Amino acid sequence: MWQGPDAVDQLRREAAKLRKINAALMSRVERSMDQQLNAFSLFETAIALDHKVRDRTHQLREALHSVERANEGLYRAKQQAEAASSLKSSVLISVTHDLLQPLNAARLTLSALTEMMESQEAGVLIDQASRSLVMLEDLLRSLLEIAKLDSGALKPDVRAIALAPLFEQLRNEFEPIAARQGLSLRIRPARLAVMSDAMMLRRILQNLLANAIRYTRSGGVVMGCRPRGGQICVQVSDTGPGIAQAQQEAIFREFQRGDANAADQAGFGLGLSIVRRFASELGHEVRLSSQLGRGSTFTLELEPADLAEVADEVQAPAARHYDYSGLEGAKILLIENDPNGSEAMAALLEGWGCDVATTRSGADALVRLSELGGAPDVVIADLHLDHGESGLSAITEVREHLKLDTPAMIITADYSEQAAKQASLQGLEVLKKPIKPAEMRALLSFLLS
Repeated sequence: MWQGPDAVDQLRREAAKLRKINAALMSRVERSMDQQLNAFSLFETAIALDHKVRDRTHQLREALHSVERANEGLYRAKQQAEAASSLKSSVLISVTHDLLQPLNAARLTLSALTEMMESQEAGVLIDQASRSLVMLEDLLRSLLEIAKLDSGALKPDVRAIALAPLFEQLRNEFEPIAARQGLSLRIRPARLAVMSDAMMLRRILQNLLANAIRYTRSGGVVMGCRPRGGQICVQVSDTGPGIAQAQQEAIFREFQRGDANAADQAGFGLGLSIVRRFASELGHEVRLSSQLGRGSTFTLELEPADLAEVADEVQAPAARHYDYSGLEGAKILLIENDPNGSEAMAALLEGWGCDVATTRSGADALVRLSELGGAPDVVIADLHLDHGESGLSAITEVREHLKLDTPAMIITADYSEQAAKQASLQGLEVLKKPIKPAEMRALLSFLLS
């Protein structure tokens, strides 16, 4: 049916409206589809990430387990290394102690032989053997100190120490050595105090002085101290050959040594190593300044202390004056479990005119006293006897048996502080092996007087 123009326009408008509505509906449908696709995509992504997280977590756990196993292995290896080091140090300490026994016997035998021999040729040979034994003794003591440091057995006892008495002791010790080599030794007085361990500080300065004298051919050695930069600097200077810059660090390592004085023999290269290790243990700084052909200066930096804080016995040790006579006919009870050491000691004492009774234990000593029917003038006992017996208890048994406070001394190759303290608590003098005959004779004279 034919329609008019108005109706056609109306249909066109409605058709356009329907197209718009259709386009809007299609747009909504498309957006809805996009959202669904995006949601699905996000879902898939989340699942993929979850798998990755699980995988990475598993890998991390495996890595952690691997690290734990590695740490356990390292810990076991560390324990084994520490055990091996401790065993090495213990064996070295034990072996060194045992080696000091025959060394002591040899030294005493040589001393007894020296007094028997009158020819000059024999004296020269004995002197050579004695110097060799002194070198061996120095090596054993150095090895013992290193072993104690490695094992942790050597613990510093840091306190205020006056330098003046220490310097005086070192002067008395090294002046004869320097004089024999034609060198001058000047140790300048010092009214200062420092914080350190007395034994370790003494050993550091001993090694520095010995090293300076050993490597100086002419001129001399000077030791002094002064405050500088809030520290006390102790300096040991020599007129030796000097040390090349490239070698100045190496000389602080074990078994590094230079060319010794012609009048001396080269050391074992342990002295400066002990200086560095002791100083490090105490927190002291060691410095070296040297020029080839012009000598060397070692500087030890120490923390200052107040002289008023120094213990009386450290600040002003009383000097002893010994009378070397009066040994003839002295009755000596010797308690020594080492047969060679006992025989050598008896020979030395008898050479001085003493009447010696040798025994191996406290019980043996009591039996011998019953046989002799008299009291000894002095008791000499080794600290460590057989079967765990102590020379301290043996001396106590002898005194209780005699009901007398008989003069006595301890001899020992045990260099520990505990050994010295045990003897000191009983008021006993201690001589360290290898025994120096002059020191033994002086102490005997003192006890008998």
